[in-house]
Amino acid sequence: MAKDIETEVPIELTHKDYYDPPPAPFYDAAELRKWSFYRALIAEFVATLLFLYVTILTVIGYNHQIHLGDSCDGVGILGIAWAFGGMIFVLVYCTAGISGGHINPAVTFGLFLARKVSLVRAIAYMVAQCLGAISGVGLVKAFQKSYYNRYNGGVNLLSDGYSKGTGLGAEIIGTFVLVYTVFSATDPKRKARDSHVPVLAPLPIGFAVFVVHLATIPVTGTGINPARSFGPAVILNNEKAWDDQWIFWVGPFIGAAIAAVYHQYVLRAQAAKALGSFRSSSHL
Repeated sequence: MAKDIETEVPIELTHKDYYDPPPAPFYDAAELRKWSFYRALIAEFVATLLFLYVTILTVIGYNHQIHLGDSCDGVGILGIAWAFGGMIFVLVYCTAGISGGHINPAVTFGLFLARKVSLVRAIAYMVAQCLGAISGVGLVKAFQKSYYNRYNGGVNLLSDGYSKGTGLGAEIIGTFVLVYTVFSATDPKRKARDSHVPVLAPLPIGFAVFVVHLATIPVTGTGINPARSFGPAVILNNEKAWDDQWIFWVGPFIGAAIAAVYHQYVLRAQAAKALGSFRSSSHL
C-alpha cells in the first residue's frame, strides 16, 4: 500500500476523513479464548435482563390501571413507549463500549449480515440476549406473580381485528426503522464529520424504539426484538403466548436484513465499491 512519506499514513486515508474498519471474519473461533468476548456476553445478558424487567413491569402496571378503570392515572401507551425507548437509550449508552449495545437479536443479525460481527459472536449474543430476557421476565413474575398471570405477562399478541400479514408487516417495518437507525448512528463516516454523534448515538436509537412503539403497540404490542417477545412467552408458557410467536422472529429478522442491505449496499454503495476495486485491479 502506498504511503505518504512524511506522515507514514496510507495515502487512501488522506483522501477521506473517516476510516471503515475491515469486515469481521465470518467465523472467528479465536474469540472464544478472549475475556473481552465473555465480558461482552455478560453485558448483553445483564442489559437485556434489565430491559425486560423494567419494560414488562411497566406493561403490567398499565394493564392493572386499565383493569381498575382508572387508565387516565396510569402511564398509558405513551408511557409504555417511553419506557421501552428510554431503557434502550440508557442501556445502549452503558454497554456500547463493551458489547456494542445490541440488546436485540434482530440488531445482532443485521450487524452480522453487514459483517460487523462474526458468526460466533452473533450466535453467542443472541443466546445471551434470550437468556437475559427470560431472566428479566422471571424476576417480574417472582415479584408480582398474581399480576403477572392476570395480565398475560406482557407477552406480544396479535390484536383482534388484525391479520397475521398485517402483524408481520408491522414487525418488518418497525424493525427496519430501528436497525436502519443503528447503522446510521454508528456509521464511521458520520462519526468523523460530526464529532458529537458518538456521544449521542444511543439517543436516536432510543427514539426509534419509542416512535415505533407508538405506531405498532395497537397492532402487535410491538416486538421488533425477538428476545423481548421470547422471554415473556417462555415464562407465561401458555398456548396463546406461542400462537403468533413466529411473527416476532420472522418479522424482525426480515426487517433487519432489509436495513442491512439498504444501508451497506445502497447508501454506502459497498457493492459498487467492490466492483470498482475489482475492475481497477483487473487492469494491473
